[in-house]
Amino acid sequence: MSQPSVVLATASYDHTIKFWEAKSARCYRTIQYPESQVNRLEITPDKRFLAAAGNPHIRLFDINSNSPQPLRSFDSHTNNVMAVGFQCDGNWMYSGSEDGTVKIWDLRAPGCQREYESRAAVNTVVLHPNQTELISGDQNGNIRVWDLRANSCSCELVPEVDTAVRSLTVMWDGSLIVAANNRGTCYVWRLLRGTETMTNFEPLHKLQAHDGYILKCLLSPELCEPNRYLATASSDHTVKIWNVDGFTLEKTLIGHERWVWDCVFSVDGAFLITASSDTTARLWSTSTGKDIKVYQGHHKATVCCALHDGPEPSS
Repeated sequence: MSQPSVVLATASYDHTIKFWEAKSARCYRTIQYPESQVNRLEITPDKRFLAAAGNPHIRLFDINSNSPQPLRSFDSHTNNVMAVGFQCDGNWMYSGSEDGTVKIWDLRAPGCQREYESRAAVNTVVLHPNQTELISGDQNGNIRVWDLRANSCSCELVPEVDTAVRSLTVMWDGSLIVAANNRGTCYVWRLLRGTETMTNFEPLHKLQAHDGYILKCLLSPELCEPNRYLATASSDHTVKIWNVDGFTLEKTLIGHERWVWDCVFSVDGAFLITASSDTTARLWSTSTGKDIKVYQGHHKATVCCALHDGPEPSS
C-alpha cells in the first residue's frame, strides 16, 4: 500500500478500527480488535504506525499494510489504557491507565522503560512540547507533572477535589494548559518556566463549557495561528469551539445524537473530526460550524478518532 497523505482512523465498541478516505468518507480498511474495546488511537509522527490503547494492552499496527495482525503489543498495564501518545521523533511512546500508572515505552526496545505511580486511575496524559515533561490527570482530580529528566513528579495540583480530570491539552508553544472535568468545567493555566526549568501553573481562567461531562478538550495546532481555539466535546451531544483570547464561544457543533467522546483538529485547525456514541464520526468546518462529512460504518459507539494530515517530520 502507498502511504496516504491523510491518515484518518476511528475505533468503536464494535471491536473494530476503521481507516477512512477523509474526502470521500469511504472506509478502505477494517481491523478486527476482538480482545477489548479501544479507548484511544494515536498515529506516529511519520504516519507509519497506529497505536490502539485497549484493556489492558496497547497494539501497534502498520498503517501502510493490509495485515490484520499488530506489529507489536505492549503488555505491562493491568487495566484499561486511557491515554497514548508519541514523542515528536516517534522514538518513544507514553501511556496512562486505570491501573494508576503512567508508562514510557522505547519503540526500539522490548518492554516498558519507565513507570510513574499516580495512585488513582489515569484518564489522560499529554506530553509538554519541550518533550521532557508528561502531564497526567486522574480520577481523583489530581494533575501531576512528571519530569522525565529528574525521573520524578515535579508538580501536583487539584483544580476541584474529587472531580475526575477527564482530559488535558497543552498549547503547541507550551504557553497554556487546559484541564476538563466531569462537571463540564475547563480550568486554564498559563505555564511558566521557573528558575529550575520546572513548569509552574498560573491560574488564568475557569470556563463553564457544558452542563454535562467534558470527554475531550483540545487546543488548536501551530498552523492555525494567529487564531487559537479550544474544542470541548461533551456528553451533551455537542462540541464547542472557544476562542482562547477571552474564552468566548465561537461555534457550537450540533449534529451528533449521543455523547461525543473524542475530537482532533486538522493540521491547520480549519477542520475538526469528532467521534460519537451515535456510531458516526464527523468532519466539521471550524469556521462555519457545519458538518461536511459523516463517516458511517461502525455498529456501536465510536469512541476515538485519530488524524494526521500534516507533513512527516524531516529526517
